[in-house]
Amino acid sequence: MTRHESRELAFALLFEKSFSGAPVRELLLNAGEARDVESDAFALSLAEGAEGHLEEMDALIAAFSHKWSKNRINRVALSIMRLAVYEMERCQDIPNSVAINEAVELAKTYGGDDDPAFVNGVLGGIARRNQEEETAPSEEVQTAPAGEKER
Repeated sequence: MTRHESRELAFALLFEKSFSGAPVRELLLNAGEARDVESDAFALSLAEGAEGHLEEMDALIAAFSHKWSKNRINRVALSIMRLAVYEMERCQDIPNSVAINEAVELAKTYGGDDDPAFVNGVLGGIARRNQEEETAPSEEVQTAPAGEKER
């Protein structure tokens, strides 16, 4: 299974969870029995990771989806963004650009006409915030002792 296919499965598990509320591991087991869905460790780790941080992911999504409450965002876009925000915030080995690109591709495949742009805008805002936090000067300012020149 490719990484894209794993993300697709993780998205499907999060999407199904938005209806049933069941744990994603249970949903994957049921899908494996009912529809011969292949289990995938990467997909399960992403889905369970996002599942474990839903409140945190939803708060970030709400903060950057200007004028849209979580309840107004369709479940497809919300599930895609939950997955991508989890990758951006918690998976240090996955560049933000990859998480965003994968999310936009999922939105093109599974979402409505406006979903890819909406997903891209929200995730882009979160990525810019992350970048600003990383490049912000530290609060401790190093100064040279009196009488010495700075180098």
